[in-house]
Amino acid sequence: MAAAHILISFFIILLPLLCMPINGREVHKHDFLVQETPVKRLCKAHNIITVNGMFPGPTLEVNDGDTLVVRVVNRARYNVTIHWHGVRQMRTGWADGPEFITQCPIRPGGSYTYRFTIQGQQGTLWWHAHSSWLRATVYGALIIHPKKDAPYPFTKPQREVPILLGEWWDANPIDVINAATRTGAAPNTSDALTINSQPGDLFKCSSKDTTVIPVRAGETNLFRFINAALNTEIFVAIAGHTMTVVGADASYTKPFKTTVLMLGPGQTTDVLVTADQPPARYYIAGRAFSSAPGVPFDNTTTTAILQYKSTCCSGQPGSQPILPTLPAFNDTNSATTFANGIKSPSAVKIPSPVDENLVFTVGLGLLNCPPGRTCGGPNGTIFAASMNNVSFVLPSTISLLQAHQMGTSNIFSADFPANPPVQFDYTGTNISRSLWQPVKDTKLYKLKYGSVVQIVLQGTSIFAAESHPIHLHGYDFYILATGSGNFNSGTDTAKFNLVDPPLRNTVNVPASGWAVIRFVADNPGVWLLHCHLDVHITWGLAMAFLVEDGVGELETLEAPPLDLPPC
Repeated sequence: MAAAHILISFFIILLPLLCMPINGREVHKHDFLVQETPVKRLCKAHNIITVNGMFPGPTLEVNDGDTLVVRVVNRARYNVTIHWHGVRQMRTGWADGPEFITQCPIRPGGSYTYRFTIQGQQGTLWWHAHSSWLRATVYGALIIHPKKDAPYPFTKPQREVPILLGEWWDANPIDVINAATRTGAAPNTSDALTINSQPGDLFKCSSKDTTVIPVRAGETNLFRFINAALNTEIFVAIAGHTMTVVGADASYTKPFKTTVLMLGPGQTTDVLVTADQPPARYYIAGRAFSSAPGVPFDNTTTTAILQYKSTCCSGQPGSQPILPTLPAFNDTNSATTFANGIKSPSAVKIPSPVDENLVFTVGLGLLNCPPGRTCGGPNGTIFAASMNNVSFVLPSTISLLQAHQMGTSNIFSADFPANPPVQFDYTGTNISRSLWQPVKDTKLYKLKYGSVVQIVLQGTSIFAAESHPIHLHGYDFYILATGSGNFNSGTDTAKFNLVDPPLRNTVNVPASGWAVIRFVADNPGVWLLHCHLDVHITWGLAMAFLVEDGVGELETLEAPPLDLPPC
C-alpha cells in the first residue's frame, strides 16, 4: 500500500511536467466544433457551417517546433475533414486531412483528433475543410512564429494582422456544387469576394460590418494575406501604401516592394506596411484576376479599411476612404511580375541530380453525356479536368493512405503516367477533339524515399486555357521557372533559377504556359497534387504520389491513430 502511495505521489508530481514545454516546445490543444451558425451577408440571413461559431474560424498561433492537437467534433449535417494547408506533416500523413486521400471523413456526430508537429516552417499558413465545398466557410489562419527567443529576419512589427480573402455565395455552397455535379455544368460563381468574411462597404447592408484595421502613424505592421477563396485568384492593393513582401507560404523571401499582390487560392503572402501617409481612411481592396477569356467569374470588389488613429477628422469613422488602383481583371503582366519578384532570401542548395523527370499536363476537358441523360456542359457535355489525361476519381469506401498501409487491393493503381500519353501542341488553338475526353480513374505515382523529383506542369488550351494554382500536400518545392507556350527542355532549361528560387507549396501555372518545380521525396505517405480552384478538383484535376518508406523509424510513416474515422 505504501509503495502504491509513493507511486501515486510520484505521478502527481510528474503530471505537470508532462504538460510543460520541453526544450521550449509547446503542445497546443484546441477543440473545433463544426456546426451550423446563422450569419447575415448581402442583406440576407443564412445558416452556414462554421468552426466554433466563428467565420472565419479561429486563428491558431504556434512557434516553429510546437505540436498541435486539435479535436474536431462534427455537429453539422455534412461529412467534414480539416486540412492544415502547407504543413509538411513529416511522417504524420494521417493528420493531413483531404477526404478519402489520408482519411475517411468525420461523419455527422463523429470526431477525430489531428496531431502533428511544425518542423522548420515559419510564417503564414492556414487550415480549411477538405470535403466537398465546405471550405467556402470553414477556414482560418495558422500563424507560425519563430522558435522562442528567435527573431524575425526583419524589424519586429508593431502588430500582426491576418487578412483572409474569400468568396461568398448568396446560397448554400454545397447546394451550388451539388447542382452543378448533377448536370455536369459549371457551378454558379460567387456573389461577392470578401475580406475576413465581409464583402465590404461597396455592398448593400455591409458598411457597419466592414473589416477595419486601426493603425498609428509611423508604425510598421505585418499583414498576413491568405487567399481562402474557392475559385478566384485575387489582386490586392492598399490605397496610398507600398507593401514590402517578406514571406510566402510559410517561407521567408527576399524583401521587395510592390503596390499590388496577386494570390492564387491556397497561397499566402506576408507584407510589411508602414503607416507613412497623411492620417485618413484607406481602402484595402481585392478583385479577381481572371486569365480565361469568356469564362464567367466574380467581378466584384471587396474592401476593408486601414484607419489611422488620429484626432484629425479625416481619420475618423464616417469619412470616405480612398480607393486604390487595382490591375484590370485580365492583367497577366501584373500577375506575372509579382510572382517573379518572389525569391528565397539567399542562395539555396537545389536538390540534384534529378531522379524523377516528370511532365504533367494540367487542364480542362469535356465528357460525352451518357445516353438518356440531359447534361449542362457546352453542347450538352459534362465538364471534366485532368492531369496527363487522367481525371482523378476519389475512392468512396476507404482512404488511399489506408488502402496503401493495409495492402487493400482494387482501390488504386500505381501507374499514373510520368509523361502525357499523347504528345500534341498543348497550348495550340486547334486541338483535336479526340483529346478532349480524359479517362476517369484512380492512379497514383510511386516515388522512392529520398528521390529528387522534378515536375514540368504544362498547361493546356483544351476547351479553355487558364492559370491553375497547383498545390502539393506534404511538401514544399522550389519553383525553378515559369513560362508561356509549350515547355521546351532544349531551350527553357537555361531559364531555370538555380540560385534563389522561391520555396512554395502552391504554384500558379500560367494560362497557356508552364511551371517547373523540384523537391525531395523525404516524407512517406500518400500526398495529393491538385488544382486549388475547387471547381477544377471537383472535375478531377488532381493526382497523388505514393512515397514509400525509407530506412528506419524516422523515414517511416507513423502507425494510424486509434481514432481515425471509420469508413
